[in-house]
Amino acid sequence: MTDLLDGVRDHYRATGLIERLKAPLAALGPEERPLAPEQLSGLDQFHTRGLAATTELAKLAGITGDMRVLDVGSGLGGPARFLAAAHGCRVTGVDLSESFVEAARYLTGRTGQSGQVSFEAASALELPFDDASFDVALLQHVAMNIADRARLYREIRRVLKPGGRFATYDVVLRDGEPHYPLPWARTPATSLLLTAEATREAIEPAGFQTLIWHDDTETAKAWFAELRASGPPSSPNLGVVMGPEFAQLAANLGRSLMEGRLGILTAVFEAATVR
Repeated sequence: MTDLLDGVRDHYRATGLIERLKAPLAALGPEERPLAPEQLSGLDQFHTRGLAATTELAKLAGITGDMRVLDVGSGLGGPARFLAAAHGCRVTGVDLSESFVEAARYLTGRTGQSGQVSFEAASALELPFDDASFDVALLQHVAMNIADRARLYREIRRVLKPGGRFATYDVVLRDGEPHYPLPWARTPATSLLLTAEATREAIEPAGFQTLIWHDDTETAKAWFAELRASGPPSSPNLGVVMGPEFAQLAANLGRSLMEGRLGILTAVFEAATVR
């Protein structure tokens, strides 16, 4: 387990990330001028379909301003900042990568949301929160790095209030192995993919009832086709975070989707009132 966690940390390790972020952000205005969360969407939405997917997942989860929301695997904090701005809720993000957490805090300061959005460096398998602390938990393109899915989903259930919602948007295995390297793993050693049905079989016994179950693979394929047709991405983008090879990582994900090797799952669950 320790070797796997170290491998995942190494994949997302980004030395000097805050300094690397400052150069492209300078094009958006001086440091003292607050940024809108949407201005960072090309940079901080580290999942297929970006901001559009986060917007849809939040709607499906029924997020409102009086809720406390947990973003598991929060990356640079883009979804957390967007949810707080769009819905008025308080959001806490958790990520295994300390450099990502530091960068998320920096970007949140740039958007003026530090009083509403916070981040912690921690494992999704050991969430540093009391039982029944949150109304909603989100998980976007994270589970593929986690071997012990049963423990992951039990931890998410533990920190959710009875009747709370768990919304997931993740990559699933379909027919054959994907092409590596990928945005979440350069080799199969840190890519722990499950099929959609195996994912469901891991989630429901943790204390969840399925409310929404969508296969969003075709929508994701159309998004990748549009990206290819539109040419190089605008700045700032995820290449700042993951380095010059990110274009190849993303291309391999798109190719694996197009060839039916991978799929995209959107699902929402309700936390059982009795565990």
